[in-house]
Amino acid sequence: MSTLLISHPCFLDHLTPIGHPERPDRLRAIDRVLEHERFQALERETAAMGTVEAIARAHPMAHVDRLYKAAPEEGLVRLDADTTLSPGSWEAALRGAGAACQAVDEVVTRKVSNAFVASRPPGHHAEHERAMGFCLFNNAAIAARHAQAVHGIGRVAIVDFDVHHGNGTQDIFWADPSVMYCSTHQMPLYPGSGAASERGEADTIVNVPLSAGDDGAIFREAVETGILPRLEAFKPELIIISAGFDAHARDPLGGLNLVEADFGWITRVLMDVADQHAGGRVVSLLEGGYDLEGLARSTAAHVMTLMTG
Repeated sequence: MSTLLISHPCFLDHLTPIGHPERPDRLRAIDRVLEHERFQALERETAAMGTVEAIARAHPMAHVDRLYKAAPEEGLVRLDADTTLSPGSWEAALRGAGAACQAVDEVVTRKVSNAFVASRPPGHHAEHERAMGFCLFNNAAIAARHAQAVHGIGRVAIVDFDVHHGNGTQDIFWADPSVMYCSTHQMPLYPGSGAASERGEADTIVNVPLSAGDDGAIFREAVETGILPRLEAFKPELIIISAGFDAHARDPLGGLNLVEADFGWITRVLMDVADQHAGGRVVSLLEGGYDLEGLARSTAAHVMTLMTG
């Protein structure tokens, strides 16, 4: 079987203010690198439109309605200091959620081995009832709920290696024993959450914070000692990756010193866990990554590892 890449031109139409790090050029950089002949074996699909029903499994309808009503016909609307809506944002958000569910469908039904979704805006800061941190809907949470509701998956693990803690994913699954959320991230850093003591009501929140300046060796040790034993004990039936590449040493928004080989390594490690417990089922969703060269190289390492697993 093959690796599936899902994207859509509308993801370029979510606009942000001039100088904003979460900009359309991020996807253009990914598109360019994944057009290389090394990636010709990728299966490629355009993102389906997400449904309100799927989104409402992770967010209340009041949140969905607020974003729909706030979306402008022209110009930009700020939801907070970091998070913006443009005329193209609503479709991008819907197709981001749709692509996450589409990836789950293809992977769980064994049409492909695994999948990577190249979409924007990202999702892991979007809490149950609040858009924030560049994020509108929490695509990883929507994908997990879709897997459970539509495909009968019991235990889902979401593993997040973005430099920023996924406060939104933690918020949504804080009291849910069926979803394990594991995160490495720099701390202190936006959004301020993610201490190791934050474990959730069912002890299924696993935070392994790193410090500014930490490199790949420290990152790998943190994963091996802090996350892998918990994943092995949880025995997930599906692994969803919140693939943020802003822990790269080049990234302007973080202070970690990972390189593309580190992202290839964590991808391989998570695939091994999936092979053991989840029938190899891995769905990866793009989160952060704001230096275009670091983002492109890291994405290439991540996707190549998915392809050669």
